[in-house]
Amino acid sequence: MLTRIDHIGIACHDLDATVEFYRTTYGFEVFHTEVNEEQGVREAMLKINDTSDGGSSYLQLLEPTREDSTVAKWLAKNGEGVHHIAFGTADVDGDAASIKDKGVRVLYEEPRRGSMGSRITFLHPKDCHGVLTELVTSAAVESPEH
Repeated sequence: MLTRIDHIGIACHDLDATVEFYRTTYGFEVFHTEVNEEQGVREAMLKINDTSDGGSSYLQLLEPTREDSTVAKWLAKNGEGVHHIAFGTADVDGDAASIKDKGVRVLYEEPRRGSMGSRITFLHPKDCHGVLTELVTSAAVESPEH
């Protein structure tokens, strides 16, 4: 069962400038940064709040590290902005299978590693009314990593 909005992914050309905008405009601070070589992105997670199920909600800022990455291609076509929405779940495998049984295409055969050690998969935007949707099972996060 999906339990929360885990994060909203925002594609950007300049991660540092985008982080600074969210810091100075809204007061959001960076909770975690990493480079995901597999997905070809450098990212910053800005923690918005904690949730009642023990998780948190974030903004995920994504800057491509190579031109052939999915985010780079998306930026070239759409420009900066909301890239995807991610829902938290305790069981990404089970929920992905259940959603697939309802006719929604799941983009990964097996969940992959996501931010902060999470397990993720994506749902096809054409099956989700134009919204690229991610399912996330978070790893335990005890303290920020920068």
